[in-house]
Amino acid sequence: MSPVPLSARRRIGPREFDFSRQVAVMAIVNRTPDSFYDRGATFALDAAVDAARTALEQGADWIDIGGAKFAPGPPIPVDEEAERVVPVVAALAGSGAVISVDTFHPEVARRAIAAGAHVVNDTTGIHDPAMADVVADSDATLVVTHSRAAPRTPYPAPSYDDVVAEVGAFLRDRVGLAQAHGVPDERLVIDPGHDLNKNTLHSLELTRRLDEIAAIGLPLLVALSNKDFIGESLGRRDRRDRVAGSLAAAVYCIGKGARILRVHNVRETVDAVRMVEAIEGWRAPAFLEHNMPAEERP
Repeated sequence: MSPVPLSARRRIGPREFDFSRQVAVMAIVNRTPDSFYDRGATFALDAAVDAARTALEQGADWIDIGGAKFAPGPPIPVDEEAERVVPVVAALAGSGAVISVDTFHPEVARRAIAAGAHVVNDTTGIHDPAMADVVADSDATLVVTHSRAAPRTPYPAPSYDDVVAEVGAFLRDRVGLAQAHGVPDERLVIDPGHDLNKNTLHSLELTRRLDEIAAIGLPLLVALSNKDFIGESLGRRDRRDRVAGSLAAAVYCIGKGARILRVHNVRETVDAVRMVEAIEGWRAPAFLEHNMPAEERP
């Protein structure tokens, strides 16, 4: 296992995490008609709330709610995006889970925090510095993600001399910006942004050398669930046929220092995470029966 983050113990919303011996599972719930994975299946408010509650029943620690996908497309007005995500946040308040909102709009973040969100997941790497101000003025945590394009705009044929070094430098720079605006280390998380303005070779290199990103010393989130680099690595796999590849990549990333996994397939990922934790001795088995003395069996 890679070095423990400098800030391994974290309170995020209602939950305490010890990232030296624990991996958090973040479930994705998108209120978008054109979402990457579910193609709008959770666009309706009731469907989104039900999906979030199902994810919690399956063992998710964290729910990430999005109202606009990362991919290029027409702008979503701030009021419309807020109307998509804030009611889901409000419905989950008091659930005991960490609630995050996936947005690059400071005003959407402000309204979501007021409704009970504990985390802002900004996949544009604080494209608007006002986002850091909004987070600094709250108790929320900020996820700083690497990407290059302006929000909702294309970035064709990205190239890097050394993708890991450049992603690491970007994250350090944007973490510094957040700190300068008043967001303390204990409320910062980093994400290298698999597939975001990167091709498959870039994402594979990031995965292989993820420990170099973990060395930044902040809790490391990876969002690689069912992404195109997995489908292309396995052979033109449809999004629904990438679960095994996603789990393999997730387990590999845990070994390289990832401690938060943003995923679509919650039950399968929770099982994979719990198995890693048991192997590492971080978590006791759920029960002991096989080849145990009769008097010690449940």
